[in-house]
Amino acid sequence: MDFYELVSKRCSVRSFDAERNIPDEVLLRILDAGRLAPSASNLQPWRFHLVRSPEMLAKIHPCYSRDWIRTAPCLLIVSGKPGNAWVRRRDNYNSIETDLTIAMDHMILAAAHEGLGSCWIAAFDPAVLHEALGLGPDEVVFAFTPLGYAAEDYTPVAKNRKSLDEIAVFL
Repeated sequence: MDFYELVSKRCSVRSFDAERNIPDEVLLRILDAGRLAPSASNLQPWRFHLVRSPEMLAKIHPCYSRDWIRTAPCLLIVSGKPGNAWVRRRDNYNSIETDLTIAMDHMILAAAHEGLGSCWIAAFDPAVLHEALGLGPDEVVFAFTPLGYAAEDYTPVAKNRKSLDEIAVFL
């Protein structure tokens, strides 16, 4: 699949085949895509948490209120420390959110390339997630995603995007 077809077909999946495991080599390729993501000043201020054990999944599930999340065999959480990220001197802008977002996006696209579904989730309870993962007070999570093969009966929602005329400016 070429890149433009990949970004066109990638969609949010909210129903997974809970019985179908993801091969380790597939998960490693996805994580490697995140590792290769660019970051400000190449500081790579991230950590990737791949949660597959039933015990850890049970600790993390309460951070998100939708039941469908429990059908995913795996959760991928990207965390980082703002103190390890690049800071612009002029206005103290900290690149942590941008860096973590780029890494997450690389991994979500890699997952789609591997035939896996994902769903960008930002509506979670950070306190539950921090406690479950044992994150320090100096660590942040901006999003996480379930990973898995879409359920056989899952029908993706059609993308509704603005036209380029509405969002692009040629100067």
